[in-house]
Amino acid sequence: MSNDADARFDERRPRGRRSLAFDVLVALAVLIADLLQLLLGQDAPPSVHAVLLTVIAAALLVWRRAAPRAVLAATLAIGIAIPLLGDPSTGWGPAIALFTVAAMCDRRSSFAGLVPTLITTVLMNLIGPDAQPGTLVNPLRAAALAIGLWALGMYLQTRRRYLRELQARADYLERDREQLARIAVIEERTAIARELHDIVAHSVSVMLVAVRGARDVLRTSPDVADATLARVEASGEQSIAELRRILALLREPEQDIESRPQPSIAELDTLIAEHRAGGLPVDLEIVGQPRPLPGGVELSVYRIVQEALTNVLKHSRPRRVTVTLAFRDSTLEVEVLDDGAAAVTHGAHTRGGHGIVGMRERVSLLGGELQTGARASGGFRVAARLPIEEPS
Repeated sequence: MSNDADARFDERRPRGRRSLAFDVLVALAVLIADLLQLLLGQDAPPSVHAVLLTVIAAALLVWRRAAPRAVLAATLAIGIAIPLLGDPSTGWGPAIALFTVAAMCDRRSSFAGLVPTLITTVLMNLIGPDAQPGTLVNPLRAAALAIGLWALGMYLQTRRRYLRELQARADYLERDREQLARIAVIEERTAIARELHDIVAHSVSVMLVAVRGARDVLRTSPDVADATLARVEASGEQSIAELRRILALLREPEQDIESRPQPSIAELDTLIAEHRAGGLPVDLEIVGQPRPLPGGVELSVYRIVQEALTNVLKHSRPRRVTVTLAFRDSTLEVEVLDDGAAAVTHGAHTRGGHGIVGMRERVSLLGGELQTGARASGGFRVAARLPIEEPS
């Protein structure tokens, strides 16, 4: 059953005692009006069969919402039978039934009910016992009443459907708004998790390697150990500043609060210098003509290189690491290669950490492509292709 059919069924079905009481009152009102019409329409008292048929027609109106077409057909038949048996015609029963059909049924049924009702009403007022020869006042009045009640029913049905459609649309928009809000929350949480991972994982890895190196030379070369611990201290302070910036953004998201600018490609030299100081042999190569890029692209490039170097620092012992930035006409290619042990590197990068996932998310948000995997000659490769605007 379609939604429209379900809605029409709900409209017809009596809704508790209040609706039943209303329908009973309507039936009583129609019964009184029709009985008065029988009594006043002729000098002689109405026949028993006319009274019984009038009572039956009024009683049928109690079920007008449950079976509107059947009730209209029955009341029309009774409306024809009473004048044929010699009593004045009664028209309130068919009129109320026609109104119900117009208000509850589809338009085809509504028009199908209007035509026979008009024909019956006009004929009974033209040839019935109470017809007035030579005048069309009563037939026209009866036809106008039928058309008016039918139009009122059609209007009520149209208004009811319109309000139902507005409610359905409002419910849909509310669900859509809630869904968008949930998606926004998930995206925001993912972005925060990605930033925290990049900051904490990089800083802790660099500090851990430096502390281990300082411990190894603490007794033999205290000056070297002291310098290394100074770098650890500086890295820790930088990480704390980054975390404070993120916490400030979380507390007041409506303001553009930044304790320090976001990292960019220009800071890759500093990043690589930090890793060199930690014992990682890193080289940076630039291919093509560097040019200004959107902030999101610069941040993503920095974080991708940062995460790739952090993974190498944690999981591999390479003799050489090469970071390459290739500026093409419409793309920026970022590649980080190391020549560490293939088996060790491959296993370290595929143990289910969040680094590769974070890089893939960043690249996906920019509409780019990311490739990661062990190299056949040994080591690991991280390559990202990011779309950028063509130079004018």
